[in-house]
Amino acid sequence: MKGMKVLIVDDQKVNRTLPSALLRQAGCDVFELETGEEVLPFLNLHQVDAILLDISMPGISGTEVCRLLRRESRFDGVHVVAYTAHALLSERDEILAAGFNEMLLKPINRQRLYAALGLPAD
Repeated sequence: MKGMKVLIVDDQKVNRTLPSALLRQAGCDVFELETGEEVLPFLNLHQVDAILLDISMPGISGTEVCRLLRRESRFDGVHVVAYTAHALLSERDEILAAGFNEMLLKPINRQRLYAALGLPAD
């Protein structure tokens, strides 16, 4: 979706590079952050449509960031995707229970990324 604003939060630059490139190719505006602590201050200044949020980060985890976002009604329309290498069923249930809309497992590909964000396939 052209013009969609997507925030990618991951402490590993390599994990931000591929989704950032794929989303830019789709016409999205992409922002990148390294830590969970940066998310709320960033969102106080910028509106986004979706967030790819790494689960395992130093400091505030992606799960805790999602819980904080879901406590504020101003973020109700933001599509939050857990961006993680965790694939166990019990972890998936816990992740989605935190308020994520979707879960995207690393490593990603274009088709799964677009599906997780509701973007049309090429």
